[in-house]
Amino acid sequence: MASGSASDDRWERGDPYERYIGRWSRRVAPRFLSWLAAAPDLRWLDVGCGTGALTAAILDHAQPKSVSAVEPSDGFLATAAQRLGARAQLQKGSAAQMPLPDASMDVTVSGLVLNFTPEPPLALAEMARVTAPGGTIAAYVWDYADGMQLIRRFWDAARALDDKAAALDEALRFPLCRPEALAALFEATGLHRVQTGALEIETRFVDFDDCWQPFLGGQGPAPAYVATLDEAARARLRAELRTRMPARPDGSIVLSARAWSVRGRRP
Repeated sequence: MASGSASDDRWERGDPYERYIGRWSRRVAPRFLSWLAAAPDLRWLDVGCGTGALTAAILDHAQPKSVSAVEPSDGFLATAAQRLGARAQLQKGSAAQMPLPDASMDVTVSGLVLNFTPEPPLALAEMARVTAPGGTIAAYVWDYADGMQLIRRFWDAARALDDKAAALDEALRFPLCRPEALAALFEATGLHRVQTGALEIETRFVDFDDCWQPFLGGQGPAPAYVATLDEAARARLRAELRTRMPARPDGSIVLSARAWSVRGRRP
């Protein structure tokens, strides 16, 4: 099987992201906010806002005083701006270097981003910097080990056909995506009252093509891997993945997706 030697973790284009992960990001964000249970009338910051799923959920469900968001990708910022309009203040910036004053936010959150930052401790320290004393810092990430069933089954299928795929499996590459590792990161940053939780949603697909087509978008680790394969190898992977999907009599497929959440207080 022809395959690439490295994955592509860049997230830059809104449409492929929406078809692949964005539709589930929008569903898990309100669960995260319910778990967080923040008070109303607070200043919120969404770090690595992407196409705006969590930012929109904050606006719709958290009764914020104000909402700001930072994102390094021009493509994602454009998509977020289209969807959010003037309801949130969007700025370009990385998780490790944000164009915001010290202690300017009451709640600083990040959805499905921390594992993709080059240095998570630096990103979390920057999140703490912009949060006021006593404020909340929180995040959530997909459980790639076994909780995000679509991606788990994809890599199991890829590894069955290609030994090199093991090195690209997000479950191995992102050890941060576990509650113990998230809690340790928050505690090492000096945050207090650290807690973790599980956020689970159902992911329903009309048929197998609804599962498979998003993997052809070329963006994110799994789609980037598919893009390295020749036509025959892609066909073998597609067939292997299909055998691992629990199709119902009507052809639909229902899986689950779990994210791990973590929160702490700035002292």
